[in-house]
Amino acid sequence: MTSPQNVPASTYRLQLTAEFTLDSAREVLPYLRDLGVDWLYLSPMLGAEEGSTHGYDVVDPTQVDDARGGETGLRELAEAVHAAGGGILADIVPNHVGVATPKDNTWWWDLLKHGRASKYAMAFDIDWAAGDSRIWLPVLGDGTDEDPEAELARLRVVDGELHYYENVFPLAPGTEEAARAAVGNNAGNTVGDEAGEEAVARAAHDLQNYRLMPWREADENLNYRRFFAVNSLAGVRVEIPRVFAETHREILSWVRDGLVDGLRVDHPDGLADPGGYFENLRQATGGIYLLGEKILEPGERLPAAWPMDGTTGYDALGEVDRILTDPAGAPELDEVAGRLGGWGRTEDPAGETDAAAEVVWAEMIHGTKRAVADGMLRAEVERLTRLVPGLVPDDEETGEHLVHDALAELLACFPVYRSYLPTGRHHLDDAAADAVRRRPDLAEAVEALLPLMADPDHPVGERFQQTSGMVMAKGVEDTAFYRYTRLASLNEVGGDPSSFALELERFHELQGDRQARMPRTMTTLSTHDTKRSEDVRARIDVLSEIPGEWVRTLDRLRELAPLGDGPFEKLLWETIVGAWPVDGSPLQTQRLADYALKAAREAATRTTWTEQDEEFEAALSDLAERATGTGALREEIQRIADRIAVPGVTNQVAMKLIQLTMPGIPDVYQGTEVPFPTLVDPDNRRSVDFRERAALLARLDDGWEPEFPAPAESEDGSTGPDGATLAEYAAGLKMLITSRALRARREHPEWFTRYEELDVLGEASDHVVAFTRGGCITVATRWPLGLEDEGGWGDAAVVLPRQTMVDLLTGRRFGGAFTDGATRLAEVFERHPVALLVPEDGNTLR
Repeated sequence: MTSPQNVPASTYRLQLTAEFTLDSAREVLPYLRDLGVDWLYLSPMLGAEEGSTHGYDVVDPTQVDDARGGETGLRELAEAVHAAGGGILADIVPNHVGVATPKDNTWWWDLLKHGRASKYAMAFDIDWAAGDSRIWLPVLGDGTDEDPEAELARLRVVDGELHYYENVFPLAPGTEEAARAAVGNNAGNTVGDEAGEEAVARAAHDLQNYRLMPWREADENLNYRRFFAVNSLAGVRVEIPRVFAETHREILSWVRDGLVDGLRVDHPDGLADPGGYFENLRQATGGIYLLGEKILEPGERLPAAWPMDGTTGYDALGEVDRILTDPAGAPELDEVAGRLGGWGRTEDPAGETDAAAEVVWAEMIHGTKRAVADGMLRAEVERLTRLVPGLVPDDEETGEHLVHDALAELLACFPVYRSYLPTGRHHLDDAAADAVRRRPDLAEAVEALLPLMADPDHPVGERFQQTSGMVMAKGVEDTAFYRYTRLASLNEVGGDPSSFALELERFHELQGDRQARMPRTMTTLSTHDTKRSEDVRARIDVLSEIPGEWVRTLDRLRELAPLGDGPFEKLLWETIVGAWPVDGSPLQTQRLADYALKAAREAATRTTWTEQDEEFEAALSDLAERATGTGALREEIQRIADRIAVPGVTNQVAMKLIQLTMPGIPDVYQGTEVPFPTLVDPDNRRSVDFRERAALLARLDDGWEPEFPAPAESEDGSTGPDGATLAEYAAGLKMLITSRALRARREHPEWFTRYEELDVLGEASDHVVAFTRGGCITVATRWPLGLEDEGGWGDAAVVLPRQTMVDLLTGRRFGGAFTDGATRLAEVFERHPVALLVPEDGNTLR
């Protein structure tokens, strides 16, 4: 862990684009400072692919992207931020660069032109031997059975470059002339006519340092490391000092010139030596605030020796979600998941409710990870195999490559994203044991591989660590998360959906541990990578309280709009209900259609990105139209959406308050200071109406307090708050919570220096999360429907310090020096389902 002098009290993530630039960030800065934000947390700023909406496809690491505001924009923003007393956390991408448009990436263009002789050749992670000293580029369309490379006939040489439709590639010096000479000397060809130009282009192609191949061959034959399975993002070798220096010169100048105050490192698991990289970065920056986008599996910890302040907060996200999920709903939800997906529920003798679900999840992700290792990432496994030639003979009877098979099985069995040898060696041993248990025929190969893979200096040991994270991400996040359907809100980055809920005692233990070990790590609820935003998940969590009602509703929805894929339908309908607007209006049709299509292709059970099922995809489009239109399907959705509307708001605000005040540095993802239900990218990068939010904040600061709407009778005779009025209440309360919590953290850091669970008395004690941070006290409602069924708070009380506390949300006072501290929760929650208490005298708690 580092000890930076400058640490944020909070951050606010902004997604920079050509439409929302650094200048735009400067324009919204006054609002964000009023909100209570300390530092801005900016998405990647270096030169990216033209039209990039995310910035993770850097093509020019030497300058700030002009489309995002350029160097002038960064300098002016930094000046404004620092003048206001804040800081900037910059997101950087050391693992890869964008190569979709070779001409826009000087390094890649030079590499393609000069091959191994390029001065940038060392920067890229290429297996030259496997490609016969050429880089294999998967850009060609489908050929024919007789000629898989028939598309080469469409190549043309234009102005000294090789063109394939809109794709443009350089020609190595002298190769155009050589190709024209060869074609001209070949009887029957006439240089200049169509056939002759085709022959020239093909002859020139054969002389290049790259080979164009059909795009479908990438997964098996690619010879450069990618970011996961994205052909247009090529891995960079920042472990080489010169490459580190060249790729970080601009970034380090930001630090040196005082423009940025901290760095967030994207995807460190892709690097050959993450620990060494963080050490290099610490030394080069003088030890500024440093985070890594590291996904920790439950129970996993960052290597203690890494010189960094923490992760980007997915571990905290999972903890907050799971204290709002009611474990009592697991049996019925598991039963329907088993009925739809073919896995049954068994009673564990020890009474563990997650027992069967854990087995199903483990088997599912083993299968999806193995499919990834055998499919889209087969080229990476082939490369690993080439690093240990002749280690074990191939099977004499079947001809199977046992080492390749063993490596793929080890990747499928690896329990975390990666190890950091020698740290994490036990994960490798566990994977080996599991692999041999599943495949005894691979025991000899696994035994031979193990000592080599445990050696961080052996090439196969180093590269296996880089590869295991790819397999985990694609097999779990991008496949199994769309197939496993206990409850859709559990299927989130960094989470284990076989873990249904978290006991309060365990939650408090985890927060105490975070305060002791990683007090400067980030916490978050929503990011540009989350499958569903916090507000969507909070509403889905309510379904765990009414499992029977939800199952009956689900059956009705599936009857009205059958897709023939039960597990996917369950995931889809839970997501739709979670994202449904509180005000009674429908979800936008195109947003729903886009989500459904992406989710279905990721699940890859009925349709895929490469092999589309047109009939199934048409059914998805029809479902989106009908769900957001009129008729029985829309009415059924609206009915269940109305049912969870009020408890959904309770969950949304409880989730927000807990995250903003728990140990760690809280991040607010753009727009989520009010309910902002978004889905998987690109939906979660939607533009934000900052003017509307600024007006709401001003209204609150002028003295308006959100008031829970009175029940009103609807057309069907049911009673409940008006949707529009409830939406206004939710927006106002979430904004109130966010602004008051962020201001408290920024203005009173002494209120957030420790962590202790508060005592809660009475039969309803399970329905409250209460803790103190040393001055600030959080009290939040959970499982609101169950609380209502039990008759409310009754005599339940929270034990507060014996001094007067003020609720920053309402101004009401509680406790005092001459009380026993026990304060009735019915009083605390008289106006809102959460409370944010601080000492009236402004001091820390006595």
